[in-house]
Amino acid sequence: MPKTEVILTHNIVGLGGESDQVKVAAGYARNYLFPQGLAIPLTGANKRRLEALRQRRAERENHELTTMTDLAKALSKLTVLIKAKTGEDGKMFGSATSGTIADELKHQFDVTLDKRKIHVAHPIRTLGDHEVELRLHAEVTTNLKVRVESTTPPPKVEAAPAPHAKEATAARVEGKRQERPDVRKERAERKEEPERKPRPDKRPKNS
Repeated sequence: MPKTEVILTHNIVGLGGESDQVKVAAGYARNYLFPQGLAIPLTGANKRRLEALRQRRAERENHELTTMTDLAKALSKLTVLIKAKTGEDGKMFGSATSGTIADELKHQFDVTLDKRKIHVAHPIRTLGDHEVELRLHAEVTTNLKVRVESTTPPPKVEAAPAPHAKEATAARVEGKRQERPDVRKERAERKEEPERKPRPDKRPKNS
């Protein structure tokens, strides 16, 4: 496939930035880059535009750096909350990925971030607090806090069974054994005291 040299007038991911001279397929340049105004043919006249393109590129890159620096400061103060299902042992089903984090950033804070900028060193498979690295720019990185919580209800704790009747009786007997001696003596004396009979009425009866 024939190649042609072009001068990029806009930043194209994977290809280059403004003022870069690159070789591309002739059909790609003719059918896409030129009609979209993303590149111009490499000619003597167009070479004179390189300085203006370099200036535009420098302004764009400076703006991107400032924007990403401000975004990094804001993101470093946030905590993204992720809800996950867990088993009875508290372990997660699956893991929290960079895509999951990017979705929650958009949902919770209305921040759109390419998941490729979210670097998860190890899969997040446990509940609790974690930190992931954000590579926002070639010169800007920061950390984002991630908190994983379970959506699974905690297991129900069964109430302890009521004590058996025999155990309750044994407890009462033991209580009596521990009764104070003076109390036992007082009860014994009350039982030994003879019963007093009522005295007969000796007053004379009226005739």
